[in-house]
Amino acid sequence: MDLPSPSPAAVAALAPTGTLRAAINLSNFLLVTGKSATGDPEGVSPDMARTLADQLGVGLELRKYKTPGELADDGPSGTWDIGNIGADPLRSEYISFTAAYCEIESTYLVPAGSPLTSIDQVDQPGIRIASAARAAYDLWLERNIQHAELVQVSGLDGSFDAFVEQKLDALAGLRPRLLSDVERLPGARILDGCFSTVQQAIGTPKDRDPAGFDYLVTFVEAAKSQGLVAELIAKHEVVGLSVAPAT
Repeated sequence: MDLPSPSPAAVAALAPTGTLRAAINLSNFLLVTGKSATGDPEGVSPDMARTLADQLGVGLELRKYKTPGELADDGPSGTWDIGNIGADPLRSEYISFTAAYCEIESTYLVPAGSPLTSIDQVDQPGIRIASAARAAYDLWLERNIQHAELVQVSGLDGSFDAFVEQKLDALAGLRPRLLSDVERLPGARILDGCFSTVQQAIGTPKDRDPAGFDYLVTFVEAAKSQGLVAELIAKHEVVGLSVAPAT
């Protein structure tokens, strides 16, 4: 695999301390699938950061965040150099995102006996949707839901609990997670199709030298076209994660 080499300016922009500080969202169970003997996260996301650090010729420090919202909030603080989270217009105000390197379908789970049979039926008055606050798909719902009520709670487990305990009409989520959730609820169904795809990208703070971001863009496209992303998905045996289209 012949990934592109960075310029000195790109290295300085992406690793100003001499170490690539990569922010990792631990709540994304598709991109972080395990933990090493030393406690570091393992999976597609950490491996993308590891490969990038190798290309830059610098060390790697994985900075762990419990949620994507906390990771994004830390962007302007200068505590990380790259952040591996879903690209979103709100986050793009202060983070420059590459095109996605992989994507995940977002859809709805509905309870037994629900009259909802398609995604386009969900956004209507009287419908209540459980969603994990500040997840990438939740941010999409905030912008696009016009008639239904969005019930936002902390975390994936929290949104599932709210859906069950409050007898809500739909649970929004990533399809792979919903495939496990549906097994816990007799008669529940996952609606066909998707309301959005979460675009998993690499971001860097906007106040950096553009040379760093330009290299990230090139790196991500090469990682997709040369098979690195597909290789990592296969290595970690992730179901429900797809290589994003080339741009």
